[in-house]
Amino acid sequence: MNSEQVLQIQALIEADPVRMSILSLVQSLGLPDCWVGAGFLRSAVWDHLHQRAYSPLPSDIDVIWFDPGRATVQSDTELEACLRNMDASYNWSVKNQARMHLRNSDTPYASAIDAIRFWPETATAIAIRLDSQGALEVAAPLGLEDLLQLVVRPTARFQIDKREIYLEHMQGKDWLRTWPNLKFTE
Repeated sequence: MNSEQVLQIQALIEADPVRMSILSLVQSLGLPDCWVGAGFLRSAVWDHLHQRAYSPLPSDIDVIWFDPGRATVQSDTELEACLRNMDASYNWSVKNQARMHLRNSDTPYASAIDAIRFWPETATAIAIRLDSQGALEVAAPLGLEDLLQLVVRPTARFQIDKREIYLEHMQGKDWLRTWPNLKFTE
């Protein structure tokens, strides 16, 4: 991940008051290794690269964090309720990545960033957060090249082991309607 790419994404998000407000709400929870990822960031970048106004936020705001000591569905549900109390206009999806390997049939993840490597496509395997000083941090364990070059490609697990899941996932997205310059690759 080169610093120019990171600066470009940081500037894009900093210019979006809605996304900055969401990041601030998530930061206020004080969760360890906590990020907002997937479509929240990907859609903003693709909108920019297509020279279009921001499309609506994704149907859910994916908040990930990592704490093996609190790896329960109940903890995530309580955090979603807390975020809804702060702003009920979003559909919050909070998932402690210390437990998600079980649902995803993967080996245990070492951190939230490690878990991102196991998401379906490289262009969505990204996340962002506000650090304790209010600066934006970008996590892209598989790099930013595919995202910035409008390439949609499956991550390693979804190329072979989870190929059918990936194909079903892509069928339901209909991304070309919104972002016609995307390039799909196997």
